[in-house]
Amino acid sequence: MVTVSSEQQKKVRIAARALARAGFVHAYGHCSLRLDAEYFLVCTAKPMGLITPSDIGTVVPVQGELPEGVLGEVRIHQYVYRNRPDVNSVCRTMPQNVMALSALHGIAKPRHGFGSYFSPAIPMWDDVQLVRSNPQAEGVAELMADGKAVIMRGNGLVTAGADIERAVVWAWYAEDMCRVEMEALRSGSDAPILSHEECLARATENGHIIERMWDYLTFGDVEL
Repeated sequence: MVTVSSEQQKKVRIAARALARAGFVHAYGHCSLRLDAEYFLVCTAKPMGLITPSDIGTVVPVQGELPEGVLGEVRIHQYVYRNRPDVNSVCRTMPQNVMALSALHGIAKPRHGFGSYFSPAIPMWDDVQLVRSNPQAEGVAELMADGKAVIMRGNGLVTAGADIERAVVWAWYAEDMCRVEMEALRSGSDAPILSHEECLARATENGHIIERMWDYLTFGDVEL
């Protein structure tokens, strides 16, 4: 079995609480950190805002059955890690605007800066059922393909990043993208959609953009 450091455990706890403070998770949701090619660490199976410094995450194999006590939808993490060697963290969240827009069968399109990171759109898994089987999890991961996120209709969001900071930040960006889309729907406005070229130019990671959002989301955490 792979060794897990105290810093890796702490980073997962900090990410979990950041997602809870942002209102992206409640009783449900989970986040994980890749440990190596064969294993990842998933947060404790409890409401993420209630995770304490004494809580220890569970090591999960990328291939194989979920360990006892690990939530069923952690299968999604398994399949994302299998398909994407570039991914080192996965977050499964339920942000308010993501939930509402997907329940309306709406597709978030890049209409502003944060949306540019998901050009041409965030794909949607068109099934409201919980993803608790291997075929479902495989389908969600395949729909994400090489992107940063996938939305599950009426069932939330999965984001994937090169590190846990990015996976958390992509969740914030995706929720803001859906907020703008919901506003466009409410107003009846035909708000312009950014071209792919505009998105490529705007979706920068320069200027400590990721780091600043991570610092904002984790500010005041009990373990910082």
